[in-house]
Amino acid sequence: MRLLSLAATLLAVGAASTAFAQQNESLNYNIVNVQAEATREVSNDQMHAVLYIEKSHKQPAELASQINQLMSQAIATARKYPQVKVETGSQTTYPIYDNDSRKLKEWRGRAEVRVQSTDFKAASQLVSELQQNFQTQSINFSVSDAQRKKVENELMVEASKSFQQRAQMLSQAWNKSGYNLVNLNLNTNSYFPQPVMRASMAKFAVAETAVADQDMAAGESKITVNANGTIQFK
Repeated sequence: MRLLSLAATLLAVGAASTAFAQQNESLNYNIVNVQAEATREVSNDQMHAVLYIEKSHKQPAELASQINQLMSQAIATARKYPQVKVETGSQTTYPIYDNDSRKLKEWRGRAEVRVQSTDFKAASQLVSELQQNFQTQSINFSVSDAQRKKVENELMVEASKSFQQRAQMLSQAWNKSGYNLVNLNLNTNSYFPQPVMRASMAKFAVAETAVADQDMAAGESKITVNANGTIQFK
């Protein structure tokens, strides 16, 4: 009985393996990889700025007090611009030594403020006010999350239609009646060029009229959706 049971089991396993092999062979028959993409240049609608202060003092406690006071003033100034997102960046304090004696000379501290907004006018006015005590490290532009997601959703549809057109074209080229979709991957990527801050942008004018006339040169970013998949001819 054991021999019969073992033989039946082996027969079942063999049949399953044969069926799987046939199914696998059928799946890999008339298989074609297809690629398509959709790209769009999108106007940058979000401004980013990083400003910083650097102070030196012989007493680290007094240095920290000065920096904290200026940072508190910056946050208070930013509250006048609710449409602008402001957050504190990195803060560092480190000793400075005399080059000759190598004795402790003073302490130096550095703190950052990060500004972000889709309202260029409000952001530039805030930066102008902050520059009374802060220096500008960088100003650049990008596509906001809301705009990027909107464009990506539209490009996914475009890339999918382009994929279908290519798949249909290949089916006709190979004299096939059509195709079945085996798998499809949609991937997004964005290229945000980092423009160099121009000299005219390094210092914003305090007057509102001057800020309004400021050429922000926000530029454009490229957003691409790639459609990569596999089809099987019928």
